[in-house]
Amino acid sequence: MNAVDLGVNLFVALFALLDPIGNVPIFAAATAGASLRQRISVSAMICLFAVVFLGFFFFTGLGLLQFFGISLAAFRIAGGILLLLLGLDMAREDFLAIFADADAATDAKDVRGYAKRRFKRLIVPFAIPLMIGPGAISAVIINAGEAAKLGLVGTVSSLVAMVAACVVTFLCFSATGPISRLLGDVGMAIVVRVLGLILCALAIQFILMGLGEALPGMFSAGVTAPYPAGGE
Repeated sequence: MNAVDLGVNLFVALFALLDPIGNVPIFAAATAGASLRQRISVSAMICLFAVVFLGFFFFTGLGLLQFFGISLAAFRIAGGILLLLLGLDMAREDFLAIFADADAATDAKDVRGYAKRRFKRLIVPFAIPLMIGPGAISAVIINAGEAAKLGLVGTVSSLVAMVAACVVTFLCFSATGPISRLLGDVGMAIVVRVLGLILCALAIQFILMGLGEALPGMFSAGVTAPYPAGGE
């Protein structure tokens, strides 16, 4: 796997895990009555937090695994199981409704103060663990292990993917109003379920890769590494 493939894979995984489209209804409910500037400010704070938080685990995650004596293969399998459970939850149930918040802004001019108040309220459970849960952390740590094999170019590719995923999330949250009107309730439900299906597939891939490392020869190379370098 080359650096471009690594970055693209991480971006796709984080896009499904951060779920910017599916989380729009939650963000809309949590910022009900807010002005456009207030929503943009809250979105910027949440997404900046996401970049810093994911970056922290990208650079320290492997060290933490070594400290606790956990192999990357075991972490792949454990992370894959967590991803699978989350994906099934997203695909089966009204995953987003429980996060609705009826609070509304009272002063449209109070942008900074409103953003700080809403950010404090949305750190838990919106930013963590809904957006940045065990799945996202697992994906970043596993990616860090692959990036280490490629050196600096792998690290840069992964960081670009993380920033890109958070930028897309910021743009989606900033456009909460138009997206909600465009997709409607039915469209939002479909998006959440489709992303849940993608998440399940990514989870199975993580588990297969972990088992392939723990038990060499158990699976063919086409199963554990479906997109080898060179496109063969």
